[in-house]
Amino acid sequence: MDDDGTRGGRGPGADRAPGPAAPPPPAYPPRVPHPAGAASAQPVEHRQAVPAPAAPPVDQPAPGAPVDAWLRTPRPQQEPGVWRYGYTPPPPEESERVSDRSLLVGALIALLSALLLWSLWRNGYLPYRLVPLKLFTPGEWWNPGTSGGPRTIEGSDALTVYEAILFGLLVYGCGRIGNFSELFRRHVAERGQPFLALAAAVAAGLTQLLVWKETLPVVRPVLVLVASVAGGEIYQSQTVVNVIYGLIAAAVLWPFARLGRWRELIAARRGGGTAPAPADPSAPATTTSADQWPELRAAGWTDAADTLTAEVRTGRMNDVDVARLRHAWRLATRRPDRLGPLAESVLRTGGAAALHPSGHRDLPRRTARHDVLTGQVRIGRCADDPHNPYVRRGTGLALDPALLGTSLLAVGPPGAGKSARLVRPAVEALALRALAGQAAVLAVGGAGEPLGPDDAFDVVVRVGHPGSAHDIDLYGGTTDPDEAAAVLAEGLVGDVGSLDSRRAATVLAQLLGPYRAAHGHFPSVPELRELLDGTPAAFAGLRASLEAAGHHAMLRELDARSRQAGGPGDPAPALADRVALLDRPTFAGFFATGPDARPFELRALGQYPLRVRVDLPERGHAEASRLLTRLLLAQFTAITAARTDTSLFVCLVLDDATHAVTAETVRGIRRLRSVNAGAVLALRTVDDVPEALHTPLLGAVGCTAAFSGITTWDGKRFAEAWGKEWVETREVAQHTVFADQPFTRALHALRKLVTGKAVTTDAVTVRQVEKERWSASELAYAVPSGHAVIRLANVDGEHAPPLLVHLDG
Repeated sequence: MDDDGTRGGRGPGADRAPGPAAPPPPAYPPRVPHPAGAASAQPVEHRQAVPAPAAPPVDQPAPGAPVDAWLRTPRPQQEPGVWRYGYTPPPPEESERVSDRSLLVGALIALLSALLLWSLWRNGYLPYRLVPLKLFTPGEWWNPGTSGGPRTIEGSDALTVYEAILFGLLVYGCGRIGNFSELFRRHVAERGQPFLALAAAVAAGLTQLLVWKETLPVVRPVLVLVASVAGGEIYQSQTVVNVIYGLIAAAVLWPFARLGRWRELIAARRGGGTAPAPADPSAPATTTSADQWPELRAAGWTDAADTLTAEVRTGRMNDVDVARLRHAWRLATRRPDRLGPLAESVLRTGGAAALHPSGHRDLPRRTARHDVLTGQVRIGRCADDPHNPYVRRGTGLALDPALLGTSLLAVGPPGAGKSARLVRPAVEALALRALAGQAAVLAVGGAGEPLGPDDAFDVVVRVGHPGSAHDIDLYGGTTDPDEAAAVLAEGLVGDVGSLDSRRAATVLAQLLGPYRAAHGHFPSVPELRELLDGTPAAFAGLRASLEAAGHHAMLRELDARSRQAGGPGDPAPALADRVALLDRPTFAGFFATGPDARPFELRALGQYPLRVRVDLPERGHAEASRLLTRLLLAQFTAITAARTDTSLFVCLVLDDATHAVTAETVRGIRRLRSVNAGAVLALRTVDDVPEALHTPLLGAVGCTAAFSGITTWDGKRFAEAWGKEWVETREVAQHTVFADQPFTRALHALRKLVTGKAVTTDAVTVRQVEKERWSASELAYAVPSGHAVIRLANVDGEHAPPLLVHLDG
């Protein structure tokens, strides 16, 4: 990765490679602690760190946990938002579950019916019971008549086998009708071992007793079949008889051993005393294994692949290193001249090759579960709720760049968890992605908001703070006066519905162009305020500078502004009032534009994998903070739309987008997905956006989140945006039954006297209707605390229905 992207931002210790990593187990990908000196390194601007709000840390793994297991864990392709790491599909959806009481009663009825039927059979109360057997056997074996018994020994043997077959069919039918398999699974198998093996052993012993007592027709039919095949002389040998008895006992015992899983229990008992041998780190694995770096081996760089494999197995690499090197290799394959230097760097420095310009290999702290290999961050778990599809219930919900590329709008009251459970995990994921060289992030929030510690960012801009090493460039780093005027006008008066931002941009262009031509840079805040106020001294000085330099075209621009000043509908006074919000002692020298200026140019986000955080003084200067937020959003949409290289994913995160959304920025947000960029906007209520922009904003973003506690007015807008679905409804109408017969009327009267209710019949109507996925009332009152209803869509057009999610941040 090129160091040009640092803009002088390598902190102390950036040239020293971190020490050995202690990666976590697969569930929590590994981390690399900073070495001595690097952990205390100041961020890019060498500022004094401000302690971040305390956040619950993610459980850390034991040192030495292997990263290769995490790397080999499957990540199957799934629907948008599914946490793919180690995903296993849920079992097939069961039909309506039968209650335990009904299950037990049904099994008991089936058993009693089978015993009654078998008793009637054995005692000869069933007519024509021997007719099927007589149809397939010689007539001389039987006595005359349909109920005549066997006459010969052959008839008696045939009847024995016939009864055994019928008994088997009766047992099978009783088991199916009584649903004994479900009864066994629910009350025996689900309890696990050793109860399962013990219950199977008890059932096997009871069955063996009944078999050898000849209560169950098993032994005699087997002896008859063996004699008919091998001849009766075979029973003259006691050894043969014992073998046959042993086979019968084993055959009766075998199904119970399968049901009780005796083999698994014995194997577990035998293996429980000895620990499994540790895997040999030097043992070769298949070349298709993910931890073997097959892409390097396929290209012929076997030495580099062996080096990285050893780094992975010895725990000297973490998940960010793996993602960073894979990305660097993909970029190098597009330019073959970079393959050789990258391979040499890998051989020389191992997992520290192609480092991020900051020299960091991980964030100082993680508060969410990340899978850097896929870019996902887990934000919660889909609740077991009827609104959620069965396949999504209980599955993890995650965000990734493919989802954030469609932009995300989160709405919820203060304290609902937007910042801690959604915004900060998204910023963390983007920061990790930036360390892997695949993204750039700009996080904007109030001073002290929990967007991450200072050491997690390359640049921290504290607006109005004297210790901040960077300022905000009001003009977005452009040198074109028209472009700077358009963006600045959107930030200053884009939320004023009575003003046309195009006219405001024209006024600003009439001043910015002449000023830049005369001084070589745009005006500072006090100078811009004087020009907008029409101060005679400011105009006279600017005119003299233009005349001395011979800028006649710019003189015409300045003359046009002088003629229009003070006219009806002139937006200059409103612009001056808004600029006055920034012309305060707190911001003195902060928005400087001269040679001594130190602004952070937002254009760098589209060129380098930077992690930038902007802290706004919301508590003392709320209106100025909203103006700056609106300006940053306008600059971001304009800059990302104009960039030519879209290989780097760029994302803007606004922790509070109140009064920041304008008509122009809504159009810009809609264009972000086509330039590999996205925005995350958090609002307390949709009413923080002008009413005319409610529908366009909800249509411009692909992902929306409604947190618990929103109003029914906000819920109505989300319900309309999420649309409807076809559902099956059942309507039950009860109709009173009127009997015609005297006896029936008497029974109905007796029943009404006992129960107190008239005899009724139910009329069920089933039909398909179109219903809202979530109604406004449900969103306002049925979403529990700590939950949110989230609808996701990715840049490929795939989408998931609104899901009720328990946010675990």
